[in-house]
Amino acid sequence: MSKANNPGVLFSGFGLLLLALVIANVCLGSVLISFGDLAKVVTGATDADPILRQIVFDFRMPQALTALLSGAALAVSGLLMQTIFRNPLADPFVLGVNSGASLGVALVILAVAPTGLALTQSLGFSGHLLVVLAASAGSAGVLVIILLLSRRMDVMSILILGLMISYGVGAVVSLLMFFSMPAKLQSFITWSFGHFGHVTWKQMTIFLPVLLVGSLSCLLLAKPLDAMLMGEQYATSLGTRVRQVRVLSLLVASVLAGTVTGFCGPIGFLGIAAPHLCRYLFQTAAHHRLIPASLIVGACLALSADLIAKAPGYTTVLPLNAITALFGAPVIIAALVKQGNIRNLFGR
Repeated sequence: MSKANNPGVLFSGFGLLLLALVIANVCLGSVLISFGDLAKVVTGATDADPILRQIVFDFRMPQALTALLSGAALAVSGLLMQTIFRNPLADPFVLGVNSGASLGVALVILAVAPTGLALTQSLGFSGHLLVVLAASAGSAGVLVIILLLSRRMDVMSILILGLMISYGVGAVVSLLMFFSMPAKLQSFITWSFGHFGHVTWKQMTIFLPVLLVGSLSCLLLAKPLDAMLMGEQYATSLGTRVRQVRVLSLLVASVLAGTVTGFCGPIGFLGIAAPHLCRYLFQTAAHHRLIPASLIVGACLALSADLIAKAPGYTTVLPLNAITALFGAPVIIAALVKQGNIRNLFGR
């Protein structure tokens, strides 16, 4: 193994990159904050600017933490789906899981809440929990449908199935949007662009525990997931409870994707790009290494996308989905071209 592919070197490098990206996300934006001013604010210096203190603690830090957690959660969610479906192109966005979560949120914002997001926000903890549960239920519903039908389909058929589900769910969402009031419609459109800046410290009491528990619980599934890469019969011969592992993995993936989608909107391509980058850089298919690698690489990708979307120095905020697609799609294309075929991406 070359030094460039040494796990310790890679993890250390990505750890430093993650720290640098967090600092950059806090410092850069419509208001530029120097590193010296940031140090004064963080250390509680008496001469720190109170306006900068409010910007850092009330806006920049929650947004950076949200991006970090969301990227990590989407990356490991994509990794779980790719392993369970044995499909290297699976992720919450491609398989229509994000669309299912969007339908759940649309039903809450457009069909149930009389004032859209304003009602859920006014309900505080209960309102945000309602959105998260709706998004998780929608994503789980799509995953169950795909799982039930995937045994009779090849890789490309599953992708087409996910695409058709996305179209069908999108049609229902479009009808809900058509019959919605302008205020509710505006709330949903704003949410659908994707943004890491909607999560406050109060909402973080839901967001942080769910994503931490979900992401870290994946480490307990590392060995069973390794066995399932070789096929269900082989995994069963090793004593792996295939059905339980599959259900638990999809449950975790649904909760992770649904929670991120509920709070931040449908974020595409992170769930598929991060695992591919990890397999390429770490040169392994072992989940005890891929899971932590996906967590940190996904966090770095999300922070990078958020930094670009904020357009530092300008008041304009770009749609996050557009940014993730711009650098996520080329990563996938490059991986497919380099590997030559889909199966090689799994090391099989």
